[in-house]
Parts: sequence; structure tokens; C-alpha cells
Amino acid sequence: MEQLQGILGIVLYLGFMIGLMYLIVVLPQKRRDKKTREMINSMKVGSNVVTIGGIAGKVINIKDDEVVIETSVEKTQIRLKKWAIKEVEKLIEA
Repeated sequence: MEQLQGILGIVLYLGFMIGLMYLIVVLPQKRRDKKTREMINSMKVGSNVVTIGGIAGKVINIKDDEVVIETSVEKTQIRLKKWAIKEVEKLIEA
């Protein structure tokens, strides 16, 4: 009987620790991922973006999972995957 209580205690302790790790690690990461997906999906032509590598530019074309941005005064065009976008600045519509 004492052995059963010891095993039950260990199982409950492990269950508690796994639940705690889920709350501390997994849920916040899911929230960040959802927020990032929403930000990337709200991107429109004309939005200013910053990539993971720090390149800033203006979106000139969006197609499937690729984005073409235009940087600097020389109008350099760079083709990127959507997952490479770190920040999207909202357009101010008048």
C-alpha cells in the first residue's frame, strides 16, 4: 500500500510539473506565433516592413508566400519569404 502511494505521488508530481511547463513555455509561444501570423497576414502593398536581417523597405508586391520589397533611394528590389518579415508598420489611410 505504501509503495502504491509513493508511485501515485511521483505520478502526480510529474503531471504537475508537465502542466506547469506547458503554462510557462508552450502557451506564450503559441500566442507569439499567432500574433506574428496575424501581423504578416495584415501586410499590404505599401506597408513598411523590417526583415529578420534588419533590412527595411516598402512592400511593392505580395504573391503567395513571397514578398517583394523596395529599399533605399535607388529603388532596389528584394524578394523575400513571408516568414522573413519581423515587423510590419500599419498604413495610415486618410
